[in-house]
Amino acid sequence: MNGELSIVSLVSQASLLVQLVMALLLAISLGSWTVIFRKGFAVRAAQRATDRFEAEFWKDRDLGALYQQVRGGGRDDGSLARIFESGMGEFLKTRQQKPGDFSAMVDGARRAMRAAYQREMDTLESNLAFLASAGSVSPYIGLFGTVWGIMNSFRGLANVQQATLASVAPGIAEALVATAIGLFAAIPAVVAYNRFAYDMDRLATRFDTFIDEFSNILQRQAR
Repeated sequence: MNGELSIVSLVSQASLLVQLVMALLLAISLGSWTVIFRKGFAVRAAQRATDRFEAEFWKDRDLGALYQQVRGGGRDDGSLARIFESGMGEFLKTRQQKPGDFSAMVDGARRAMRAAYQREMDTLESNLAFLASAGSVSPYIGLFGTVWGIMNSFRGLANVQQATLASVAPGIAEALVATAIGLFAAIPAVVAYNRFAYDMDRLATRFDTFIDEFSNILQRQAR
């Protein structure tokens, strides 16, 4: 590609509104990649923490000792550990307050785990809406810049006696750069959103399964 149609020259020669559209798309792309990297690290950390806690939980050890370890560990044991801590803590508290009410013990623990589950999922799913918005809106923002740039190009041709491809191509090319930047911002955001949504569903299923299994264990222990 020659110097007249290089990407830098096309951007610099574009109209002010098209340049603002490109700047907005670049900002969206930068924000998307920031969220992608942070969310990727967070999801992998949540998966590893869930694996570790499940291995500890199913070692057939005393649940009271595990509860004290999680409660006083002084470290982040992950979402599943916090769900367990909420349920076990409520179970022990209800057992002291209502020693013979087995149903209240289990129901209270389940409600506490459900509340903790919702808090953990809200935290894990934070910023996913930004990726969804970036993936859906960016192509349209880029298309708007392209349409505006092409309109300016054809308006400029109104004062030209004879329009040739050489006179039209630069204006159209610089307008199409906005669409290209829009796709550059949208595609990674859509791919990352779909991947993270799948990972969130997997974690949510594991949390749901743990809550049901732990509730059954507590129901047996309550009696």
